[in-house]
Amino acid sequence: MGKGSAITPQDVAEALRFRADSVLSGIDPDGTGLASGDRERAVSTTAGLVAELSEAQERLYAEGVGGGHRSLLLLLQGMDTSGKDGTVRRVVGAMNPAGVAITSFKKPTAEELQHDFLWRIENALPRPGDVTVFNRSHYEDVLVVRVHDLVPESEWSTRYDRINEFERRTVDAGTHVVKVMLHISKEEQKQRLAERLADPTKYWKYNVGDLTERAFWDDYQAAYQDALARCSTDAAPWYVVPANHKWYRDWLVANLLVTAMRDLNPVFPPADFDVAEQRRLVAALD
Repeated sequence: MGKGSAITPQDVAEALRFRADSVLSGIDPDGTGLASGDRERAVSTTAGLVAELSEAQERLYAEGVGGGHRSLLLLLQGMDTSGKDGTVRRVVGAMNPAGVAITSFKKPTAEELQHDFLWRIENALPRPGDVTVFNRSHYEDVLVVRVHDLVPESEWSTRYDRINEFERRTVDAGTHVVKVMLHISKEEQKQRLAERLADPTKYWKYNVGDLTERAFWDDYQAAYQDALARCSTDAAPWYVVPANHKWYRDWLVANLLVTAMRDLNPVFPPADFDVAEQRRLVAALD
């Protein structure tokens, strides 16, 4: 694999892909090796990747308007403060809002609890031509549910296979799925929590409940290990993004999305009218 400017988005995707024998604890959340630690170059490259994404998203949206059925789903998971909102802002933010939907999955509502755990997820899947971002997802039902014993193990343990089947059907229906786990260290989380408390403009981002969840750090890491290993499939692989460094995180996610868009290769739809005739009519306007 090349380094620096020689590395391709596909190289990045292959390097980040989580496989059945991968070990989450062996992935350094502070690492920047794929970018050779070159922040300035990575930031510059990210800008170019985001520009490519914006252009490709316009083609995808137009394809959907023209009757196409394909779409793109970016699924973001990670511990509190891992940078899900920042990733959306810096990488997805340049896209045309008309074709982008962002859904944050929080604690299920009373109505949602009356349905299967995948019900609210299926209702939020992207429409043809859209790019949809899930800020947290159905994986909460094998993460927080497992860590806090919200349902019996006999129930949540069956969900891995159901998730795989659901994602396979989603991909078969035309949605390209990119699943990203933003991987930060416990030390980095502490620093980010402290930074929020040091800046009054960030108080609104601070959640006192994050400290409660932090006490379950090791349990969450174990739950993530199982979810990643059991649900990283050929149809919808998981990618683990070292996210201690925000510039590196953004560069990696931009590479993953560019890889997905290049695979999709959306095209502008042909005109459904007589172009020559319409040109003649426009030319004849007063």
